[in-house]
Amino acid sequence: MNNLAQSPTNPAIVPRAEHAVSRSNISESALKVLYRLKNAGFESYLVGGGVRDLLLGREPKDFDVATDASPEQVKALFRNCRLIGRRFRLAHVRYGSEIIEVATFRAMQQDESDEEEGDNDLTLDDNGRILRDNVYGTLEQDAFRRDFSINALYYDIRDFSIVDYVGGMADLKAGSLRLIGDPETRYREDPVRMLRAARFAAKLGFRIHPTTEQPIAELAPLLRDIPPARLFEEILKLFLYGFGLQAFENLRHYDLFMHLFPQTDVVLSMEEEGFPHVFIAKALANSDLRVSEGLPVTPSFLFAALLWEPVRQRAAALLASGMYPSDAYRQAAYEVVDEQSKHVSLPRRFVTPMIEIYQMQSRFLQREGKRPLRLISHPRFRAAYDFLLLRAESGDVERELADWWTQLQAANTEQKHALLNTSRAAPPANRHRRRRKRGGG
Repeated sequence: MNNLAQSPTNPAIVPRAEHAVSRSNISESALKVLYRLKNAGFESYLVGGGVRDLLLGREPKDFDVATDASPEQVKALFRNCRLIGRRFRLAHVRYGSEIIEVATFRAMQQDESDEEEGDNDLTLDDNGRILRDNVYGTLEQDAFRRDFSINALYYDIRDFSIVDYVGGMADLKAGSLRLIGDPETRYREDPVRMLRAARFAAKLGFRIHPTTEQPIAELAPLLRDIPPARLFEEILKLFLYGFGLQAFENLRHYDLFMHLFPQTDVVLSMEEEGFPHVFIAKALANSDLRVSEGLPVTPSFLFAALLWEPVRQRAAALLASGMYPSDAYRQAAYEVVDEQSKHVSLPRRFVTPMIEIYQMQSRFLQREGKRPLRLISHPRFRAAYDFLLLRAESGDVERELADWWTQLQAANTEQKHALLNTSRAAPPANRHRRRRKRGGG
């Protein structure tokens, strides 16, 4: 019997006067969906991260709705609706650029009445991973099959109360991230929940409950069974929303990173000249700062940073064999990316900019003649230059090289000529890690 099967439970009901969720903070589109379902005689609740974030005083990224209406019944109510998914059938109701995701109540366990419905099935693989989950159920069953207690809080549009079957309100107040049910079983059902634990802990500043964190390191290898394309989407959620550095540290702490970026992990586990690699940490800290300032961070730049150390080491070997620098970085990038895509896929639209960023690192060493001016006009120059600045901050190249390129961009015509003439007499700025000696000497 599934460990999440529950006897009838009386939920905790938190009345409107005792919680912070207000309709004024819920999108108009989500309210339209909630009210139309209610007026058609169906149950309708706001659920998941939207409720959690509103209770924490945060602005939700999106809004999800749970209902007892089947996906087909939802589609019949909304002309602006389309059904998606086979593993997990959902209805997407679109209002302009906003999509309200509507999910039918699910249950973890199949009974005889479910079997009469051709679309109601739960399929697991030999490791217990859910392959298909369209077993429809009740509100209570839906609550117990959700992942974390803080994501299983329901806002009832009928009386504006919060319905809590799983102790989510208490965990929210305690800052505790706790899986519902037996953690090992839940991770086996969907190993991505381990990444979600690392992400929510980083995003919310919560601690992972001891029973929830205990199996993670042992079960981390299950991530190898997850399609690389799905893991790509999870990586974007981990690193592109302003808490990437803490997410990275969580992944490393729980031995998850090694199964996502094995080539990078091998490099990070080794010190170079007695010092740890710090480039990724600085890159993620910089990205988090950009997000906080409302500036964009692109996936190509993110992945270029995550794979830089293995690319750099492979390029160094190719350079030592006599290969031309630009060719060495391109070849190294293709080799590393091909291997990486076996674990986390990299869409081609992001790979091409990554390779250009890598190749341009060698071109920054060429400061004579018209080459620097041609490089500045390159459409990918800004990304490559930002990458160079991070390398300088990490001790990967001399700070003087980055400063020279900064000055060149700000210079007028006369100053540009002076900089270019000065560079002819300067020694080559090859990679050289300068560190202070330990002990303050």
